[in-house]
Amino acid sequence: MRIKKILNNNVVVVNDGQEKILMGLGIGFQKKVNDLVDKSKIEKIFVMKDDKENKKFQELMLNTPLEYINITEKIITYAENTLNCKLNDHIHIALTDHLAYAIERLKEGVQIKNKLLNEIKVLYKEEYSVGLWAKDLIKKEINVDISEDEVGYIALHIYTARLNYKNMKYTIDTTRIIQDIVDIIQSDLDIYINEESISYQRLVTHLKFTIQRLSENEQIHDMDENMMKVIKENYKESFACANKIVAYLESELGYEIPEGEIGYITLHIERIKTK
Repeated sequence: MRIKKILNNNVVVVNDGQEKILMGLGIGFQKKVNDLVDKSKIEKIFVMKDDKENKKFQELMLNTPLEYINITEKIITYAENTLNCKLNDHIHIALTDHLAYAIERLKEGVQIKNKLLNEIKVLYKEEYSVGLWAKDLIKKEINVDISEDEVGYIALHIYTARLNYKNMKYTIDTTRIIQDIVDIIQSDLDIYINEESISYQRLVTHLKFTIQRLSENEQIHDMDENMMKVIKENYKESFACANKIVAYLESELGYEIPEGEIGYITLHIERIKTK
């Protein structure tokens, strides 16, 4: 492989029928365009199928400090090994860009709150665990102590890439909708929901998979008519609240939701009330 472009001492671009970005310590040092690549120095190979993403990634490699790039790649490798999955290639762009900006903000003393943090901890436990590992790595590598809010953002990036999505819109929208539903329950029933409780965790997990099934056009399980009758008669307040939630879900997602889902949400609300 011959070098097509040198981004820095550690990143070069080659084209052997397909444009590739090669990363490795000193792979571009004292090299010129058309020189052969020292294959022993190749540590990572990136292939961005989309031309715009390829250009964006090259710009990041060119303008981002190497230490941030290396940290990001260690996080991605750890995530893929821990979660036993291949993350969407876009995460090499999205997470590098995010971490570089976040670390610079933190060095300047600027902290950004993550309003979805409580939901993220429950909905994306495995990804949040990766984020905690990343927090320790960043502290060890560059002595920057990121907050739990930032751990939550890393978890969102990992989860989005795990779903094979290119952007976080679906993930953030889902998390925000669930947060709104929790607020509806607290306001409507004038109660406080303990976010550490099992009841809360069961509710948000149920909502996460309901939204996911709707988004993927999968059928939602209906409920037995006799069971629905019992729920309507015995849990009237919770049932009324569940109706409001389903109406909100339908307006946000644009899908018609079967009555059985109202029953399931009612049971979750009732469990939260009694606890």
